[in-house]
Amino acid sequence: MRERTQLFDPRQNMRRTDYEIFHYRDQKPSDVEVHHHDFFEIYLFLSGQVEYRVEGQLYHPQNGDLILINPMELHQPILHPGKQPYERIVLWISKTYLERFDQGPESLIRCFDTSLPTHSNLIHPTPSQHEQLQSLMEALVRERSCGDYASGLCAEGILMQFLVLVNRLALRAPQETAAPGETPALISQVLSYINDHYREELSLELLAQRFYVSKYHLSHTFSKTVGTSVYRYIILKRLMIAKQLLQSGAPPGTVYAGCGFGDYANFYRAFKAQYGISPSDCTAEG
Repeated sequence: MRERTQLFDPRQNMRRTDYEIFHYRDQKPSDVEVHHHDFFEIYLFLSGQVEYRVEGQLYHPQNGDLILINPMELHQPILHPGKQPYERIVLWISKTYLERFDQGPESLIRCFDTSLPTHSNLIHPTPSQHEQLQSLMEALVRERSCGDYASGLCAEGILMQFLVLVNRLALRAPQETAAPGETPALISQVLSYINDHYREELSLELLAQRFYVSKYHLSHTFSKTVGTSVYRYIILKRLMIAKQLLQSGAPPGTVYAGCGFGDYANFYRAFKAQYGISPSDCTAEG
C-alpha cells in the first residue's frame, strides 16, 4: 500500500457528500491546530510518535489503534519527532451519509455516541483485529480510487464491513478500551461548565472566580491540557454549535444570541474567519 499513500492535505472540509479516505505517510509531519469538523472521523494509527487530544482528554495511541471523533468534539494530534514516519489511514464520513445507517439496535453510528458508558475515543484492537481493520481500510482505498466496474458498490460493501467491526470493538466492556491520560479535575469541571453555559457570558476572569483559582493558573493549566486558550475554546464551541443550528435551518439572526455572541457583527466576523463563509451562506448550503 505504500504506493497509495498521499501527501498530507490540511483541509478540514469534505468535498464529497458520502465519505473520503486518505492514507498518509509523512517523514516531517505538519503541526495541526485544535479543530473540529462537520463529519465523523475514524483514524487508524500505523506508526510514528503522536499523542491525540480530544476535548481535554489526552490519548497515547499505539500502532494499530483506532481513534473515533464525532462532529461535536474539538481535537488535535500532537506530533513528536522520531525515526519512524507518521503513518495513518483517515476515514471521513458525512453526517447525512452515516445517519442512513442509524436504525434501531444495529445502528452504525453508536461507536461515536459519547453518552454510552462504554464509549472511548481510542480503541485498542488485538493484533488480529488490527490486521482485519487495516486490510479493510486498504481495500477501501483501492476500490475508491481504481474506477473499475461497480467499484463504488464494492467500496460501500467494504465500508459497511469496516463500520460493523468498529462498532463491535467500540461496544466492548470499558476495561478493554484504551484509557486516556488523566485530565486535571479543574479542567474537566471548566470544560463541563463551558459546554453547559456557552449561551451565557463567559471569560477567563469569570471562570477563575467561579472555580476559586487565579487567572494565571487556569489559563496555563487549560492551555496545557486542552491545547488552546480558554477564550479560543469558548469561541470554537459557540461557532461549532452555531454552525450545526444554521445547517438545520435556524436563521442567523436568532442563532448568534442563542450561542452566546453579544452582537451579530462579532458573530459574523468570527464565523467568516473560522469557516470562510458567512452565516447566511451556511444556512443556504445546509
